[in-house]
Amino acid sequence: MINDLRRSYEQSELDESQVDADPFAQFQTWLDAALACKELIEPNAMTLATVNTASQPSARIVLLRGFDERGIVFFTNYESRKGREIESTGFAAALFYWDRLEREVRIEGPVERLPGQESDAYFARRPRGHRLSAWASPQSDIVTDRAALEAAMSEVEARFPDEDVPRPPHWGGYRIVPRSFEFWQGRRNRVHDRIQYMLEDDGWKISRLAP
Repeated sequence: MINDLRRSYEQSELDESQVDADPFAQFQTWLDAALACKELIEPNAMTLATVNTASQPSARIVLLRGFDERGIVFFTNYESRKGREIESTGFAAALFYWDRLEREVRIEGPVERLPGQESDAYFARRPRGHRLSAWASPQSDIVTDRAALEAAMSEVEARFPDEDVPRPPHWGGYRIVPRSFEFWQGRRNRVHDRIQYMLEDDGWKISRLAP
């Protein structure tokens, strides 16, 4: 039965004395460990949560495509549901769950669009089919059936017969600028470790949260 499923988390621990004073450095350490874990299929997958102007939340999986001291980067259709919600509220949250490492990271903060040249550079690296689908798919809109999507792909393939497929004006990158991080390490008996970083006027404040 699903309500009888249990797992004891015993791989590691996390203490205030162990973490880096800089949450970006701490995240990089954990991200590197996830990338090195062969059992994780997509270690850069994250749940992206947004909210609309009526306070109705929505969440979906997207892929982390960049990370540095400015924040975490992902790409999408600006006219998709998540794009519209980001544009209307300006905030988002991301959750990384690395089950094989018994770890989670939560990141929250305002969202900004990447400059056009950065989105252009990433778009040019994508496989041709992925670039074509960015033109063909009216992401989050209702479509009649699969055949309509296939027809749209055929149309853009004919429109861009060569390898050069420019970035659509409705597609590009966003950056979440972190105002809070939370690092979660699973522990035995559900007494998990939760270390939170909150950005304050004088820098990052580190606190332990109850599990």
